[in-house]
Amino acid sequence: MKVVFMGTPDFAVGTLEEIVKAGHEVAAVVTQPDKPKGRGKTLMPTPVKEAALKYAIPVYQPLKVRAEEFVKVLEKIAPDIIVVAAFGQIISKEILELPKYGCINVHASLLPAYRGAAPIQWAVINGDKESGVTIMQMDEGLDTGDMIDKVVVPIEKEETGGSLFDKLSIAGAKLCVKVMADLEAGVAGRIPQPEESTTPYAKMISKQMGKIDWNRPAKEIEQLVRGLNPWPSAYTSMNGKNLKIWSAEVLEKSEADEAQTGQILRADKNGLLVQTKEGCLNIKELQLEGKKRMDTASFLRGYPVDTGLTLGDK
Repeated sequence: MKVVFMGTPDFAVGTLEEIVKAGHEVAAVVTQPDKPKGRGKTLMPTPVKEAALKYAIPVYQPLKVRAEEFVKVLEKIAPDIIVVAAFGQIISKEILELPKYGCINVHASLLPAYRGAAPIQWAVINGDKESGVTIMQMDEGLDTGDMIDKVVVPIEKEETGGSLFDKLSIAGAKLCVKVMADLEAGVAGRIPQPEESTTPYAKMISKQMGKIDWNRPAKEIEQLVRGLNPWPSAYTSMNGKNLKIWSAEVLEKSEADEAQTGQILRADKNGLLVQTKEGCLNIKELQLEGKKRMDTASFLRGYPVDTGLTLGDK
């Protein structure tokens, strides 16, 4: 097939590479404009752009893919199919109807669950037992198109947003190539989605979401810690300094009868044990503002912490 690929972050790179390896002609890659990063505000290419240049594929970075002048560019390319994976822009009906096989999307959830921008993190935050990837035929709605195929990926006990991201990227890449072959052979099926999603909309993740509310159950906080690892990370404060929590475990029973939520009950080589609304959270890996990320035992050797200290804004 003659393909136009639209994608931006690391998640989409594997799909692009699998399409190339499968022998399809990738006539163009469309990705978001370069963004300034670092203190020097140097313009940095997207991960998909870097991959495309490695394969000498022409790259386009329109501010708006729906703009009339860019639609004309796509018309001139005349792709058989447009493959979209975490692109980051709304695609117009005009573009959706342009290719012979339309536009297909690699979506990191088991649709109709988790329509939206951050399905991977929300699946972990909500404590789901499984996630997956759905390849859908795109329509004008937000992740509402007909489902063509899907693959289920179990969510492990210690799964983080980052580790699930990597698993779904690999699974989605392989499934996309399979679906492309099925479409070309005329054997791909379609299952319409229900009007309503089976979960709340998977809204975009923000840094503010990482602030830990110790008045929540330990289980919910632990899921938040894993879901927001590696970005933006869950955090609290200790003695007025920001404290990132990278790894923690739930202990169902409290070791103190009248401890306040957020209060440290124990600080030793086994972790920092913190009281929550329901059960305790044992912090295993952390990072205090101005210090490196480290396991709790190593941290306590250089930064002793008294029991009874309360974390968070009080």
